[in-house]
Amino acid sequence: MKKTRFTEAQIMGVLRQMEGGVPAAELCREHGMSSTTLYKWRAKHDGMDASLISEMKAMAEENRRLKRMTAAVSFPVKPCQGFRARRESAQI
Repeated sequence: MKKTRFTEAQIMGVLRQMEGGVPAAELCREHGMSSTTLYKWRAKHDGMDASLISEMKAMAEENRRLKRMTAAVSFPVKPCQGFRARRESAQI
């Protein structure tokens, strides 16, 4: 997953500045980001505080971990290993 250059606290600070009346173009220039990024942040984090954002990220990480566990149980690797062993013995 792509890492972000900005922490949750920085994102919240930028959004607070925007709510305070600072123009979006000035914020983007000051922080070195595109206006698209700023508006995506606003759509995603509007009305949240830093603790809610960190909680949301923790839940997303837990979901990723659970999906990997489910995939490991649902799609066992053993049938593929048996196929490879038969193939190697046939080539000898």
